[in-house]
Amino acid sequence: MNRLSNHSGNNNGPWAFVALLAIIGLVVVGLWMGGFAHRPNDLGENVKADPRPVTPKGEPDNEEKARIQFFKNAKDCVANVDIFAIQRNVFDSSLIERPYGTGSGIVWDKEGHIVTNLHVIRDALINHLNVRVTLGGTGYQAKLVGLDEDSDLAVLKIDADSDKLKAVPVGTSHDLEVGQTVYAIGNPFGQSLTLTQGIVSALDREIQSQNNRTIHGAIQTDAALNPGNSGGPLFDKDGRLIGVNTAIKTPSGGSVGIGFAIPVDTVNQIVPALISGGRVARASLGIVPVREDITRKVGFEKGVMVQEVRPNSSADKAGILGIRRSEGNDLLFGDIIVGFNGKEIADYAALDTYVRACRVNQSVKVKIIRDGSKEMTLDVVLVGE
Repeated sequence: MNRLSNHSGNNNGPWAFVALLAIIGLVVVGLWMGGFAHRPNDLGENVKADPRPVTPKGEPDNEEKARIQFFKNAKDCVANVDIFAIQRNVFDSSLIERPYGTGSGIVWDKEGHIVTNLHVIRDALINHLNVRVTLGGTGYQAKLVGLDEDSDLAVLKIDADSDKLKAVPVGTSHDLEVGQTVYAIGNPFGQSLTLTQGIVSALDREIQSQNNRTIHGAIQTDAALNPGNSGGPLFDKDGRLIGVNTAIKTPSGGSVGIGFAIPVDTVNQIVPALISGGRVARASLGIVPVREDITRKVGFEKGVMVQEVRPNSSADKAGILGIRRSEGNDLLFGDIIVGFNGKEIADYAALDTYVRACRVNQSVKVKIIRDGSKEMTLDVVLVGE
């Protein structure tokens, strides 16, 4: 009995404690609602409060002054390049624009030529979309003048008054040095006329164009480049164009400090050709190579075996021979190209790179192995393709 009584007494204790906590909680809530909580009509301290006095602005230092002046001078050379489709609204039949992509462009001359990356306008070419170039807040319908897949460059043209066109000052890229200050202006994520600053991080990088050709001599920079900067200018500190921003290397899609620009010395050769003829005539040997694995299997550890020589090509005129049959109907190897202008040729990629770096009508020396063992050097004049 005593144990039962004691058990009953212990059971009442926790309930009393819970009840006490509940009462305390109600008191606290009441105090908060009545005194501590601010209702909208009770906000403020009912005292006079004035705006804080403004701390005077200091004079910009020389570096800031130079940067500010640079942007003022350079911004009018930079354009937005936007791709869009015109569609009919299903609700009221009005015409609406559907954006497809955005990038940047460079005012090349007073005639209205705008330089950009080919990949910026690729969707417009494939899907027959409209391209609009915006300068100084004014949009202009653009037409394509020329394109070059190997360099990922394109030239557009707009119908704008010459007094509204500020041609970009063109510099050089062959004399750049790692550590030089550079600026990029562009349209990242649709945010027009965005300025970023960095340095030349490295030179002579290799990047891939849209058709998987190698672009040599690319400039690497840590100036922040993001989607939308493509096609825009990379400037030196004097406001001269030294490259066309074309790619970023990133796992996330945003800038991580590794961006690339096509060197202006390349741009300054290609753009005039695109304006004149719409395409770039490139030097060509005019050969069809044997697959590399087959060449290696038949005993040639390096070089490019010629399978076929195109009629009237550079190789044809120089006497280079492809696979053929002897008078006794035996199958003869094609010439093995093992040297080009003093450089050893390991494979077709190397040969193609060296040839495309040459000018049309340039004379070069091609070292070959004929009939499997006979070495000879031929003079070849490279014609354009």
